[in-house]
Amino acid sequence: MTLVTITDPRSPASEAYRTLRTNLSFYSLDKPLHTLVVTSPSAGEGKSTTIANLAVTYAQSGRRTILVDCDLRRPDLHELFDLDMTPGLTNLVMEEVSELPLQKTAIDNLWLLSSGTKPPNPADMLGAARMDHIIEQLVERADIVLFDAPPVLAAADAAILGAKADGVLLVIQAGMTRRDHSERARERLEKARVRIVGAALTNAPKDSGIGEYYG
Repeated sequence: MTLVTITDPRSPASEAYRTLRTNLSFYSLDKPLHTLVVTSPSAGEGKSTTIANLAVTYAQSGRRTILVDCDLRRPDLHELFDLDMTPGLTNLVMEEVSELPLQKTAIDNLWLLSSGTKPPNPADMLGAARMDHIIEQLVERADIVLFDAPPVLAAADAAILGAKADGVLLVIQAGMTRRDHSERARERLEKARVRIVGAALTNAPKDSGIGEYYG
């Protein structure tokens, strides 16, 4: 998992993340997105890489951005940004800490709320009333709050969290994600009355014309 938006900001991949950010902004003109959950149908489809790079582009555009690791089963955003796993979200929910334990990343305008201690009941923790209060606090501190959630078909976490957010972005990997898995994930989210704002395709074949334009 790499932050191409930092290591190679002029690359077609980085431009694709900026385009995704712009598309999300235009999509939500009538109802601006302040909270967005990013998930995928199954594991290994690039959701965490997508949300991390998307967060960087939001921060680079001057927006106060908070990235929250809600994949309480397999958290890894703290490793990507070389920060601590605890204290984090679970410690907040369990009221082991009273203040938001936001960690400043090396990118201006970007903070991380790491996962915290791994809990025995992730879905119950994300569905707790305390979580609503935490989201309210995060929204007060940022222009956009991005939540990395577990795969839809692996656990109920994404649907539970998605119902609390302004929208959900589904990450699908070209050549890997099964069509029936995508359909099942969409149906599961819709049953939870989640607002699906769109899908992002990862690992797509490179367009040679775009590559030549951006050098």
